[in-house]
Amino acid sequence: MGQNETEAAIDLWSCVKRRAAHQDSPPPLVSDGWGGHREALVEVYGQVPPYRGRGRPPTRKQPDETWQYTQMVKQHDTQGRFTGVDIRVIYGDAETLNATGQSTAYSERTNLTARHMNSRLVRKTLGFSKRVAMLRASSIWEDVVYNLTRPVKTLRLAVFQEGRRWQPRSPAMAAGLTDHLWSIRELLTRIPVPTNSI
Repeated sequence: MGQNETEAAIDLWSCVKRRAAHQDSPPPLVSDGWGGHREALVEVYGQVPPYRGRGRPPTRKQPDETWQYTQMVKQHDTQGRFTGVDIRVIYGDAETLNATGQSTAYSERTNLTARHMNSRLVRKTLGFSKRVAMLRASSIWEDVVYNLTRPVKTLRLAVFQEGRRWQPRSPAMAAGLTDHLWSIRELLTRIPVPTNSI
């Protein structure tokens, strides 16, 4: 959350960098044409090149050649109908698409789910947040409820027990962070502690 998209993206990538898997370089990324990811990646992960002994020493952070970042910008005609996708490789090369996929469907699905569960994220709504702290709190609550309490149909497991065919699972169960679906009461009265050691 931030006052502008670049500030919010810097916050996001700072959080990602604190995780052990992505301390040295960012994960492969696909985004739309908006947002300050290009600048944020350089700010958070960029390195100042070593001084070669000639001229002024460099002070500006530079992106690493191993980064993989692609923008997929949707094109529309004058009536607003979708006509295609313009693929822009920002960091990396054409091989970036193999690592990150050729669709923004997963991120769009995540955004839609977040908007359905959190009225503060809906466009043109009276339920907006006047303070960033309240927006952050409502977004954290929405994430916790979605990941711990809601069964996701695509994550269910087939079990052929008497009178039961499927075992519902939440994203946290699929990730091995918990062994059961939490209730809202349980969520409000307990502190979530992961059951795995990762």
